[in-house]
Amino acid sequence: MTAPRIVSVAAASPAQAAGLAIGDEIISIDGRVPRDVIEYQLLTDEPDPELAIRRGHEEIVVEISKAAGEPMGIEVSSAVFDRVRTCDNHCDFCFIYQLPKGMRRSLYLKDDDYRLSFLYGNFTTLTRFTELDLERVIDERLSPLYVSIHSTDPELRSTLVRNRRGATSLRWLRAMLDAGIEIHGQVVVCPGINDGPALENTMAGIADQYPELATVACVPVGVSRYSSAPEIRPHSADEARKALDLIEEWQSLFLRMLGRHMVYAADEYYLIAGRDFPDARTYEDFKQHENGIGMARAFGLAFAGEKKAAIGTKSGFFSWVDGAPATGYRAPRDPSASNGHERADSGDSRVTVITGEYGALVLEPLIREHPDVEILSVPNTWFGGNIAVTGLLVGTDIATALDKRRPAGRVLLPDVCLSQGVFLDGTSIADLPVAVEVVPSDGLSLRQALLARDEASAARSPKRIPVSVGAKRS
Repeated sequence: MTAPRIVSVAAASPAQAAGLAIGDEIISIDGRVPRDVIEYQLLTDEPDPELAIRRGHEEIVVEISKAAGEPMGIEVSSAVFDRVRTCDNHCDFCFIYQLPKGMRRSLYLKDDDYRLSFLYGNFTTLTRFTELDLERVIDERLSPLYVSIHSTDPELRSTLVRNRRGATSLRWLRAMLDAGIEIHGQVVVCPGINDGPALENTMAGIADQYPELATVACVPVGVSRYSSAPEIRPHSADEARKALDLIEEWQSLFLRMLGRHMVYAADEYYLIAGRDFPDARTYEDFKQHENGIGMARAFGLAFAGEKKAAIGTKSGFFSWVDGAPATGYRAPRDPSASNGHERADSGDSRVTVITGEYGALVLEPLIREHPDVEILSVPNTWFGGNIAVTGLLVGTDIATALDKRRPAGRVLLPDVCLSQGVFLDGTSIADLPVAVEVVPSDGLSLRQALLARDEASAARSPKRIPVSVGAKRS
């Protein structure tokens, strides 16, 4: 058990009034030692909590004067104070196994912790879930949770996760659904393994055994150049089209049976297959937006000016490991950062948008009527393989692309590439060779950047060029 350390104290808060300071370690709250930030939140939600604090070599007791439900006004150093429950599965498609050497040590930690599922939307297989965990989830209403299903066939699921408990662990899914816990599922689809008839059986199994699931995402397997599993390979365009046909057929069935679509295909499937994204109504509330479900459609709507569709990014891949639990238990981002380089062409109205190869396919039809806007599509040579999403771009690849292009005017970098100002390869925006601005990863922010550019251009020219945007891919 590691005592949570205070990393920030809000001005004029009960914590500041009581004299709590950055660096203080919280030993206990009202005599109880919290195991994680969930329990900490419940304890500090009470009126006038009493904290045992370690300050240097001294232990002191601090009484906090506050009302029930009033925030104390501090942030702590981690989400889990005891040990993170690591994953003992050995899935060949696990992305952790496909990382290059030399990255931050924390990135190689595999978790299968239901608490991190609740806090950050991490997916858990439930193979390390217990009766005590079930009791806590139900008693404390830890909802929603996110569960990796992969297959509802016990033998195939056990083979996929390479763990005999994979055959039985979905019993916890059934128990939580019986208790009214909201759960979102995921199927990582591997061609030749759990696609085709196996995926059809999984959809039938969900309809028969788990119809209360809130959503189920079908995601094509990502394969980096470091994958050592020969049977794990990317989808072909034809395989992606067949998967989409199957998923859309089941969407119609679920809609008739349950009144909702239930199952969704990741945006990557439509890009691989070369198909248009579905209408926004298909995604209903975009509940798996961060898992790449409907992200492109929401981006297009926001770019067209629909503010409600500007969902943005709440947390990034791997961000939970290093991030302190800020508001909403999400690792903080700085959407207004720049790297401090001075632009030599500050009067140039051109804009360059950095994105991954998949992102470029989404952006190109949206900015077609903006001749002064360029897309810098950055290949992901760091991970290689079929890894082409913007969120997995690293500073090294971006720096190479910028150095080669040397774009004029403003250069916009989506914040989804960063976790607390750092790329996955450990570099930062300060390491990029040209001036860049970090902007939120939603279409509305890009629209506003273009409006600002056009307004500046109009101020210098008697003829104004209107902004014309569209929400639909062509």
